[in-house]
Amino acid sequence: MRDAGVVVTGAGGGIGAALARGFAARGARVVINDLDPDKAKAVADEIGAIAVPGDASGVVPAARDALGGSIDVFCANAGVAPTGGPEAVDELWAAAWDVNVMAHVRAARELVPDWLERGSGRFVSTVSAAGLLTMVGSAPYSVSKHAAYAFAEWLAATYRHRGIRVHAICPQGVRTDMLAGTGSTGELVLAPTAIEPDEVADALFHGIADERFLILPHPEVAGYYAARATAPDRWLESINHLQQKVERLSHGPGR
Repeated sequence: MRDAGVVVTGAGGGIGAALARGFAARGARVVINDLDPDKAKAVADEIGAIAVPGDASGVVPAARDALGGSIDVFCANAGVAPTGGPEAVDELWAAAWDVNVMAHVRAARELVPDWLERGSGRFVSTVSAAGLLTMVGSAPYSVSKHAAYAFAEWLAATYRHRGIRVHAICPQGVRTDMLAGTGSTGELVLAPTAIEPDEVADALFHGIADERFLILPHPEVAGYYAARATAPDRWLESINHLQQKVERLSHGPGR
């Protein structure tokens, strides 16, 4: 990674900041993107990176200029996790789709032509285990993360032979502000096995060294994913039991 031009979106904290620190420690030139300019600047100042705040969907041109004309690695890390099911308002569904999926598509639209021309490039998608499984309490998050995983998978299948490498990071709970905002559902479902953002970054760098597409900071997710594919009814039954626990926790005793 030495001297590689790297962009990390949503890097003002959490997983994004950990990824940025990891790339910087390996000698990369890093652009920190975040909607919050103060957070972006704080992380950039800490690691000697360049802050390019703003919407992740349109960051590629400015980030490319900041890096001197070339991006080698793009980490599509920014994400939102609205709660609710079909009753969630259209604005929440649209936000989840725009940030969790279309920001990845828009970045790839800008990056892929250059990468194909030079025969190299690396796209890192922070998906979440929800993209392989599901997330109790949040249909917009679950659906959009499934789509994010599908897009990363499509990129890998389409361009692997032309030098573009793709990685999909799929952790379960990670101790970030997003986890803190999930309330009782996160406390029950994710907090017991939650890991630190640095552990997610370490898993990515091991995956890059091995050229692995699927990065599982929680290795047990592989077993859950296999169960979902081979015994879907049994798997759905177990998730529904989890849903019932969440409802009992939310409604209190006797409900």
